[in-house]
Amino acid sequence: MASALEQVPPAQEVGHDAPPAKRTWYRTTLFNAFVIGGVGFLAPGLWNAMNALGAGGGQEPFLVNAANALVFALMGFLSVLGGPIANRIGFAWTLFLGAIGYPVYSAGLYANNRYGNVWLVLHKGSVNPNTYLIFIALQCVAAPVALLLTKPEKVQRGDGTKVIVDAEKSFKYEFLSLWKLCKRRDILLLLPIFWAAYFNQYSGNFQTYYFGVRARALIGFVSNFSTLLSSQVMSMFLDWTRFPVKRRLELSFWYIVACHVLAWVYAWVIQEKYTANPPALDWADSGFAEGFFVLVFWEWSRQSLQTWMYYFIATKSDSLSELSRLSGVLRGQESFAQAVSFGLNTRKWTGGRVPLAVNTILLGIASVPTYIALRENVPLVKKDEPGDSSDEAVTLETVAVANEKSQSPV
Repeated sequence: MASALEQVPPAQEVGHDAPPAKRTWYRTTLFNAFVIGGVGFLAPGLWNAMNALGAGGGQEPFLVNAANALVFALMGFLSVLGGPIANRIGFAWTLFLGAIGYPVYSAGLYANNRYGNVWLVLHKGSVNPNTYLIFIALQCVAAPVALLLTKPEKVQRGDGTKVIVDAEKSFKYEFLSLWKLCKRRDILLLLPIFWAAYFNQYSGNFQTYYFGVRARALIGFVSNFSTLLSSQVMSMFLDWTRFPVKRRLELSFWYIVACHVLAWVYAWVIQEKYTANPPALDWADSGFAEGFFVLVFWEWSRQSLQTWMYYFIATKSDSLSELSRLSGVLRGQESFAQAVSFGLNTRKWTGGRVPLAVNTILLGIASVPTYIALRENVPLVKKDEPGDSSDEAVTLETVAVANEKSQSPV
């Protein structure tokens, strides 16, 4: 027990300090949230916007999917290693390095669309080349914006609490900590859901099969509001202090299960209908709505799950360095799953049945170890957090002892 307690940060590091009399605006959590949100909008957000056109704006998705498979395979390795890298070189420079690749990718789309070069994306697009130039210009802004991020130890929270920074003393020890993390029982139990969450890349194929470019553009715009709303609903519930943290996680888990059952049953029904009579839908067509809601339900359920997963792993530690490694493992496994899924979708399966079946089975299998990990988890919460009963609002020492078994290598 003593060894477990020794791993816990000192109590004063997690307590409340007196709030500063006057906070510097660019040191506040709100400003830094805007910085991260701005980079997210300008870099991966605009990348998602291009992919929302289906095949990067092209007529066929298969070769673009092959290119994306390569991109996400590389992203998987970099994401897993991202925690140790961020802990050593700093979060601002890590965010900077992550942002600089997006305009390069967009430049590949532009060159292929404009000149027919086959170097990054392998099939000619059908979007106006000037559209790509706008994307490239905006994405180039992301990297310098990333450097506005404040160092964690200088962040000024409204309640006076300090950000715990306890990075290892070298890359060697960072990678050893990462390896130890990857062998933990609770993380191994969560690996299937890390893969299942973003494995559905058939949605891009679905759009190019059955919707024109105008309809795809509208879908890409409107479906993102579904994503935003889904994330907001889940976030608000997870932050609702009426229930203890663990109870919130359990209730939201079953909500996510219900969302996925609805989304995938509906998707199978519409897909079978389209397989029998393939449409070519524009937004003005009467059958547009039923196909559109397949994509909306997929986005809603997927975003609910991803928000839940990040909240779940955040209850495992209050150490920024540990959370960096946890987030890196989560995003890395999601990226590996996306790479495999894009590879799976480089060919046209009859009626999309193979990717649909793989996704359905993977989600079903993943729900079992996820539920086990959820039941075994002891959330790390503030002892005085409103809405938490005395047995849920555990101290850091209690968490260290209770999680000793679940966090041991298997």
